[in-house]
Amino acid sequence: MKVKVENQDLNEVEEKHQDQKGHGVTGEKSVSCSVQITDVKRPFSCSRCGNTYIHKRSLMKHIRSHSEEEPFSCSQCGKSFTCNRSLEDHMLIHTGIKPFSCSQSANTFKQKESLMKQMKIHSGEKPFSCSQCGKTFTCNKNLKDHMLIHAGIKPFSCSQCGKSFTQKIHLQNHLVTHTLEKPFICSQCGNTFTRKANLKKHMLIHTGIKPFSCSQCGKSFTQKGHLYHHLVTHSTEKPFTCSECGKSFTRKGYLETHMSFHTGSKPFTCSECGKSFICKGILRNHMIIHAGIKPFSCSQCGKSFTQKGHLKVHTANTHLSAKNT
Repeated sequence: MKVKVENQDLNEVEEKHQDQKGHGVTGEKSVSCSVQITDVKRPFSCSRCGNTYIHKRSLMKHIRSHSEEEPFSCSQCGKSFTCNRSLEDHMLIHTGIKPFSCSQSANTFKQKESLMKQMKIHSGEKPFSCSQCGKTFTCNKNLKDHMLIHAGIKPFSCSQCGKSFTQKIHLQNHLVTHTLEKPFICSQCGNTFTRKANLKKHMLIHTGIKPFSCSQCGKSFTQKGHLYHHLVTHSTEKPFTCSECGKSFTRKGYLETHMSFHTGSKPFTCSECGKSFICKGILRNHMIIHAGIKPFSCSQCGKSFTQKGHLKVHTANTHLSAKNT
Protein backbone atom coordinates (compact mmCIF):
# COMPACT_ATOMS: atom_id res chain seq x y z
CA MET A 1 0.00 0.00 0.00
CA LYS A 2 1.59 3.31 -1.07
CA VAL A 3 0.49 6.75 -0.12
CA LYS A 4 1.66 9.90 -1.90
CA VAL A 5 2.17 12.73 0.57
CA GLU A 6 2.59 16.14 -0.97
CA ASN A 7 4.11 18.72 1.32
CA GLN A 8 6.07 21.45 -0.41
CA ASP A 9 6.85 23.22 2.85
CA LEU A 10 8.60 20.14 4.25
CA ASN A 11 10.76 19.92 1.12
CA GLU A 12 11.68 23.55 1.56
CA VAL A 13 12.67 22.83 5.16
CA GLU A 14 14.96 20.00 4.09
CA GLU A 15 16.58 22.13 1.36
CA LYS A 16 17.06 24.97 3.82
CA HIS A 17 18.64 22.62 6.33
CA GLN A 18 21.05 21.19 3.74
CA ASP A 19 22.01 24.71 2.67
CA GLN A 20 22.71 25.69 6.26
CA LYS A 21 24.79 22.58 6.85
CA GLY A 22 26.93 23.48 3.82
CA HIS A 23 27.67 26.92 5.27
CA GLY A 24 28.25 25.62 8.82
CA VAL A 25 25.20 27.39 10.22
CA THR A 26 22.63 26.08 12.68
CA GLY A 27 19.34 27.88 12.20
CA GLU A 28 16.41 28.32 14.54
CA LYS A 29 13.88 30.00 12.26
CA SER A 30 10.32 28.70 11.91
CA VAL A 31 8.67 27.98 8.55
CA SER A 32 5.07 27.96 7.42
CA CYS A 33 4.39 24.24 7.96
CA SER A 34 4.70 24.65 11.73
CA VAL A 35 8.16 23.10 11.46
CA GLN A 36 11.39 24.60 12.71
CA ILE A 37 15.08 23.77 12.31
CA THR A 38 16.80 22.79 15.56
CA ASP A 39 20.19 21.13 16.01
CA VAL A 40 21.94 19.10 13.29
CA LYS A 41 21.28 15.73 14.98
CA ARG A 42 17.47 16.10 15.05
CA PRO A 43 16.76 18.95 12.61
CA PHE A 44 13.02 18.43 12.10
CA SER A 45 10.84 19.75 14.92
CA CYS A 46 7.06 19.94 15.34
CA SER A 47 6.01 23.32 16.73
CA ARG A 48 2.68 21.89 17.94
CA CYS A 49 4.21 19.66 20.62
CA GLY A 50 8.00 20.10 20.39
CA ASN A 51 8.86 16.55 19.26
CA THR A 52 12.04 16.40 17.13
CA TYR A 53 13.04 13.90 14.44
CA ILE A 54 16.15 12.89 12.51
CA HIS A 55 14.34 12.28 9.22
CA LYS A 56 11.76 14.32 7.35
CA ARG A 57 9.58 11.23 6.78
CA SER A 58 9.34 10.68 10.55
CA LEU A 59 8.12 14.23 11.02
CA MET A 60 5.61 13.79 8.19
CA LYS A 61 4.16 10.74 9.95
CA HIS A 62 4.00 12.64 13.22
CA ILE A 63 2.25 15.68 11.68
CA ARG A 64 -0.61 13.39 10.61
CA SER A 65 -1.36 12.79 14.29
CA HIS A 66 -2.18 16.50 14.64
CA SER A 67 -4.03 16.83 11.34
CA GLU A 68 -5.91 13.53 11.97
CA GLU A 69 -4.97 12.40 8.45
CA GLU A 70 -5.27 8.59 8.41
CA PRO A 71 -4.71 7.30 4.87
CA PHE A 72 -4.13 3.63 5.77
CA SER A 73 -7.42 1.73 6.17
CA CYS A 74 -8.12 -1.79 7.43
CA SER A 75 -9.88 -3.95 4.84
CA GLN A 76 -11.58 -5.94 7.63
CA CYS A 77 -13.22 -3.25 9.76
CA GLY A 78 -12.46 0.04 8.03
CA LYS A 79 -10.44 1.54 10.87
CA SER A 80 -7.83 4.04 9.65
CA PHE A 81 -4.26 4.77 10.71
CA THR A 82 -1.61 7.44 10.17
CA CYS A 83 1.10 4.99 9.00
CA ASN A 84 1.38 1.55 7.44
CA ARG A 85 3.21 0.09 10.48
CA SER A 86 0.23 0.88 12.68
CA LEU A 87 -2.08 -0.80 10.17
CA GLU A 88 0.10 -3.92 10.13
CA ASP A 89 0.03 -4.08 13.93
CA HIS A 90 -3.75 -3.64 13.88
CA MET A 91 -4.23 -6.52 11.43
CA LEU A 92 -2.90 -8.89 14.11
CA ILE A 93 -6.11 -8.20 16.04
CA HIS A 94 -8.14 -9.86 13.28
CA THR A 95 -5.75 -12.82 13.05
CA GLY A 96 -5.59 -13.17 16.83
CA ILE A 97 -1.82 -13.58 16.76
CA LYS A 98 -0.03 -12.45 19.95
CA PRO A 99 3.38 -14.15 19.88
CA PHE A 100 4.91 -12.38 22.91
CA SER A 101 3.87 -13.72 26.33
CA CYS A 102 4.58 -12.27 29.77
CA SER A 103 6.18 -14.79 32.14
CA GLN A 104 4.75 -13.06 35.23
CA SER A 105 1.14 -12.70 34.11
CA ALA A 106 -1.27 -14.16 31.56
CA ASN A 107 -0.89 -11.14 29.25
CA THR A 108 0.16 -11.65 25.63
CA PHE A 109 1.24 -8.99 23.14
CA LYS A 110 1.40 -8.37 19.42
CA GLN A 111 4.72 -6.55 19.65
CA LYS A 112 7.97 -7.23 21.46
CA GLU A 113 8.14 -3.57 22.55
CA SER A 114 4.79 -3.93 24.35
CA LEU A 115 6.08 -6.99 26.22
CA MET A 116 9.23 -5.10 27.25
CA LYS A 117 7.09 -2.26 28.64
CA GLN A 118 5.00 -4.79 30.59
CA MET A 119 8.14 -6.41 32.07
CA LYS A 120 9.36 -2.99 33.25
CA ILE A 121 6.08 -2.58 35.12
CA HIS A 122 6.66 -5.86 36.98
CA SER A 123 10.29 -5.00 37.75
CA GLY A 124 9.42 -1.46 38.82
CA GLU A 125 12.14 -0.07 36.54
CA LYS A 126 11.52 3.59 35.62
CA PRO A 127 14.76 5.01 34.23
CA PHE A 128 13.29 8.18 32.66
CA SER A 129 12.82 11.08 35.09
CA CYS A 130 11.04 14.42 34.67
CA SER A 131 13.38 17.34 35.37
CA GLN A 132 10.41 19.48 36.46
CA CYS A 133 8.69 17.34 39.10
CA GLY A 134 10.83 14.21 39.44
CA LYS A 135 8.14 11.78 38.25
CA THR A 136 9.64 8.67 36.63
CA PHE A 137 8.54 6.61 33.62
CA THR A 138 9.23 3.23 32.08
CA CYS A 139 9.95 4.62 28.58
CA ASN A 140 11.11 7.87 26.98
CA LYS A 141 7.87 8.36 25.04
CA ASN A 142 5.84 8.47 28.25
CA LEU A 143 8.25 11.07 29.62
CA LYS A 144 7.84 13.21 26.46
CA ASP A 145 4.07 12.99 26.72
CA HIS A 146 4.28 13.98 30.38
CA MET A 147 6.46 17.03 29.62
CA LEU A 148 3.59 18.50 27.59
CA ILE A 149 1.72 18.96 30.89
CA HIS A 150 4.44 21.30 32.20
CA ALA A 151 4.59 23.12 28.86
CA GLY A 152 0.81 23.60 28.93
CA ILE A 153 0.55 22.21 25.39
CA LYS A 154 -2.71 20.44 24.55
CA PRO A 155 -2.71 19.96 20.76
CA PHE A 156 -5.63 17.51 20.56
CA SER A 157 -9.06 19.14 20.81
CA CYS A 158 -12.55 17.60 20.92
CA SER A 159 -14.66 18.90 18.03
CA GLN A 160 -17.87 18.44 20.06
CA CYS A 161 -17.08 20.25 23.31
CA GLY A 162 -13.73 21.93 22.72
CA LYS A 163 -11.90 20.17 25.56
CA SER A 164 -8.17 19.76 24.81
CA PHE A 165 -5.71 16.99 25.65
CA THR A 166 -1.94 16.52 25.64
CA GLN A 167 -2.15 13.10 23.94
CA LYS A 168 -4.23 11.75 21.07
CA ILE A 169 -5.16 8.61 23.01
CA HIS A 170 -6.67 10.79 25.76
CA LEU A 171 -8.81 12.53 23.15
CA GLN A 172 -9.93 9.17 21.74
CA ASN A 173 -10.89 7.98 25.22
CA HIS A 174 -12.79 11.22 25.79
CA LEU A 175 -14.76 10.98 22.54
CA VAL A 176 -16.62 7.90 23.77
CA THR A 177 -18.23 10.07 26.47
CA HIS A 178 -20.24 11.74 23.70
CA THR A 179 -21.76 8.43 22.66
CA LEU A 180 -23.73 5.79 24.60
CA GLU A 181 -22.40 2.95 22.46
CA LYS A 182 -20.74 0.17 24.46
CA PRO A 183 -20.14 -2.68 22.02
CA PHE A 184 -17.82 -4.81 24.21
CA ILE A 185 -19.78 -7.11 26.55
CA CYS A 186 -18.43 -9.29 29.38
CA SER A 187 -19.56 -12.88 28.88
CA GLN A 188 -19.39 -13.53 32.63
CA CYS A 189 -21.52 -10.77 34.13
CA GLY A 190 -22.92 -8.76 31.21
CA ASN A 191 -21.09 -5.48 31.93
CA THR A 192 -20.57 -3.41 28.78
CA PHE A 193 -17.60 -1.25 27.81
CA THR A 194 -16.77 1.42 25.26
CA ARG A 195 -13.32 -0.01 24.54
CA LYS A 196 -11.92 -3.52 24.14
CA ALA A 197 -9.00 -2.65 26.45
CA ASN A 198 -11.43 -1.84 29.27
CA LEU A 199 -13.16 -5.19 28.79
CA LYS A 200 -9.81 -7.00 28.99
CA LYS A 201 -8.98 -5.21 32.25
CA HIS A 202 -12.42 -6.10 33.62
CA MET A 203 -12.00 -9.81 32.75
CA LEU A 204 -9.09 -10.02 35.21
CA ILE A 205 -11.69 -9.72 37.99
CA HIS A 206 -13.26 -13.01 36.91
CA THR A 207 -9.95 -14.83 36.28
CA GLY A 208 -8.55 -13.77 39.64
CA ILE A 209 -5.27 -12.61 38.08
CA LYS A 210 -3.69 -9.66 39.91
CA PRO A 211 -0.39 -8.86 38.19
CA PHE A 212 0.28 -5.51 39.91
CA SER A 213 1.71 -5.84 43.43
CA CYS A 214 2.51 -3.21 46.05
CA SER A 215 6.21 -3.29 46.96
CA GLN A 216 5.45 -2.03 50.50
CA CYS A 217 2.72 -4.39 51.69
CA GLY A 218 2.42 -7.05 48.98
CA LYS A 219 -1.24 -6.37 48.17
CA SER A 220 -2.06 -7.18 44.53
CA PHE A 221 -4.39 -5.56 42.01
CA THR A 222 -5.90 -6.37 38.62
CA GLN A 223 -5.09 -2.94 37.14
CA LYS A 224 -2.11 -0.61 37.30
CA GLY A 225 -4.38 2.34 38.10
CA HIS A 226 -5.74 0.54 41.16
CA LEU A 227 -2.17 0.00 42.40
CA TYR A 228 -1.43 3.73 41.97
CA HIS A 229 -4.54 4.58 44.01
CA HIS A 230 -3.45 2.14 46.70
CA LEU A 231 0.12 3.50 46.93
CA VAL A 232 -1.11 6.83 48.28
CA THR A 233 -2.35 5.01 51.39
CA HIS A 234 1.30 4.51 52.33
CA SER A 235 1.94 8.25 52.07
CA THR A 236 0.64 10.99 54.36
CA GLU A 237 0.98 13.64 51.64
CA LYS A 238 -2.36 15.16 50.59
CA PRO A 239 -1.57 18.14 48.34
CA PHE A 240 -5.15 18.88 47.16
CA THR A 241 -7.13 20.90 49.71
CA CYS A 242 -10.79 21.94 49.63
CA SER A 243 -11.18 25.72 49.84
CA GLU A 244 -14.61 25.32 51.50
CA CYS A 245 -13.91 23.02 54.42
CA GLY A 246 -10.14 22.47 54.41
CA LYS A 247 -10.31 18.71 53.84
CA SER A 248 -7.28 17.37 51.93
CA PHE A 249 -6.99 14.67 49.28
CA THR A 250 -4.24 12.64 47.66
CA ARG A 251 -5.59 13.11 44.11
CA LYS A 252 -7.09 16.03 42.19
CA GLY A 253 -9.98 13.83 41.03
CA TYR A 254 -10.99 13.08 44.61
CA LEU A 255 -11.06 16.80 45.38
CA GLU A 256 -13.22 17.50 42.31
CA THR A 257 -15.71 14.81 43.39
CA HIS A 258 -15.70 16.19 46.94
CA MET A 259 -16.46 19.71 45.70
CA SER A 260 -19.72 18.39 44.25
CA PHE A 261 -20.98 17.95 47.82
CA HIS A 262 -20.53 21.68 48.42
CA THR A 263 -21.98 22.81 45.08
CA GLY A 264 -24.77 20.21 45.01
CA SER A 265 -23.81 19.41 41.41
CA LYS A 266 -24.87 15.98 40.09
CA PRO A 267 -23.89 15.99 36.40
CA PHE A 268 -24.25 12.24 35.80
CA THR A 269 -27.87 11.22 35.13
CA CYS A 270 -29.35 7.74 34.74
CA SER A 271 -31.05 7.33 31.36
CA GLU A 272 -33.46 4.75 32.83
CA CYS A 273 -34.93 6.54 35.84
CA GLY A 274 -33.48 10.06 35.74
CA LYS A 275 -31.67 9.81 39.07
CA SER A 276 -28.50 11.94 39.20
CA PHE A 277 -25.11 11.31 40.78
CA ILE A 278 -21.99 13.31 41.63
CA CYS A 279 -19.55 11.02 39.78
CA LYS A 280 -19.50 8.59 36.87
CA GLY A 281 -18.47 5.62 39.04
CA ILE A 282 -21.59 5.85 41.21
CA LEU A 283 -23.75 6.07 38.08
CA ARG A 284 -22.11 2.91 36.69
CA ASN A 285 -22.84 1.03 39.91
CA HIS A 286 -26.43 2.30 39.82
CA MET A 287 -26.96 1.10 36.22
CA ILE A 288 -26.31 -2.48 37.33
CA ILE A 289 -29.58 -2.32 39.29
CA HIS A 290 -31.56 -1.70 36.07
CA ALA A 291 -29.67 -4.48 34.27
CA GLY A 292 -30.58 -6.94 37.03
CA ILE A 293 -26.98 -8.16 37.18
CA LYS A 294 -25.59 -9.37 40.51
CA PRO A 295 -21.98 -10.39 39.78
CA PHE A 296 -20.76 -10.57 43.39
CA SER A 297 -21.74 -13.79 45.16
CA CYS A 298 -21.18 -14.83 48.77
CA SER A 299 -18.99 -17.93 48.94
CA GLN A 300 -20.68 -19.06 52.18
CA CYS A 301 -24.40 -18.80 51.42
CA GLY A 302 -24.58 -18.06 47.67
CA LYS A 303 -26.44 -14.74 48.01
CA SER A 304 -25.62 -12.32 45.18
CA PHE A 305 -25.18 -8.56 45.11
CA THR A 306 -24.93 -5.81 42.51
CA GLN A 307 -21.89 -4.20 44.18
CA LYS A 308 -18.77 -5.52 45.85
CA GLY A 309 -19.30 -3.20 48.80
CA HIS A 310 -22.72 -4.71 49.48
CA LEU A 311 -21.15 -8.18 49.55
CA LYS A 312 -18.55 -7.01 52.09
CA VAL A 313 -21.26 -5.54 54.32
CA HIS A 314 -23.28 -8.78 54.05
CA THR A 315 -20.24 -10.91 54.99
CA ALA A 316 -19.38 -8.73 57.97
CA ASN A 317 -22.93 -8.45 59.32
CA THR A 318 -24.11 -11.99 58.66
CA HIS A 319 -21.23 -14.46 58.68
CA LEU A 320 -18.58 -12.72 60.75
CA SER A 321 -21.08 -11.68 63.44
CA ALA A 322 -22.40 -15.23 63.53
CA LYS A 323 -18.89 -16.58 64.16
CA ASN A 324 -18.27 -14.09 66.97
CA THR A 325 -21.48 -15.16 68.74
